[in-house]
Amino acid sequence: MIGTTILRRTPRSLFLNATHRSVSSTVPRARRFLVFAPDKTEEGILARRFQVRPQHLERIHVFLKNGTLKDGGLMVDPEVEPEPGKLAAIGSCLILEAETLADAKKLVESDIYYTSGVWDPEKLVIVPFIPATLP
Repeated sequence: MIGTTILRRTPRSLFLNATHRSVSSTVPRARRFLVFAPDKTEEGILARRFQVRPQHLERIHVFLKNGTLKDGGLMVDPEVEPEPGKLAAIGSCLILEAETLADAKKLVESDIYYTSGVWDPEKLVIVPFIPATLP
């Protein structure tokens, strides 16, 4: 009955706050970032994407080798049935590793898809990402 007595005397808010503090102190520092980079919707964007794609892929391969890029790829329109040789590209999605959100933003903003106007900077989303699959 001692446990019951202690719980009755302890205000619920103090118990919850103590629990919250102990849980939050074990959360790892977010160093991965999820990037949602939709393409602009103006005419000619797909052609521009393929024009600068070699420079984009060259840089991506460097980031894969040095561990900066964890995963990434092309997002396609789920409502468009793909035709042979044609893509219904709508943007890119990436998981980056960087020290800070500002560093992740610099990486994205220096990509050829960003600087050449393929990605829509007004719809760009970069958020800290803590994968559930990490040990």
